[in-house]
Amino acid sequence: MKTIDKHKAKELIIKSNGLIFSANFTKKDFTRRIINARLGVKYERKTDRKRTHSPKNEHLITVYDVINKGFRTINLNTIDSLSINKNKYLIL
Repeated sequence: MKTIDKHKAKELIIKSNGLIFSANFTKKDFTRRIINARLGVKYERKTDRKRTHSPKNEHLITVYDVINKGFRTINLNTIDSLSINKNKYLIL
C-alpha cells in the first residue's frame, strides 16, 4: 500500500477517465463510508435547483456511486484510502 497526499489523490481520481474506483472517507455526519464510484457520468437537470456546493471548492469532488446509482460528493479533507487501477493508497 502506497502513501500519498490529498492533492495526489484528487489528481488520481480526475485522471481515472471514468474507471471505477473505491474510496474510504468520513461523511459530514461523522459516519464512515466506502464508495465505489466513477467520474464521467453526465447528469441532465430536471429542475432549476442549484448545486449544494460550489464547484470551485477544491476539497469537494462530485462522483457517481455505481452501487446506489446516484451522485455523491467526496470531501478530500476526510478521505482515508483510495483503490484505483488495482493499486491501493493510504492518504495522509
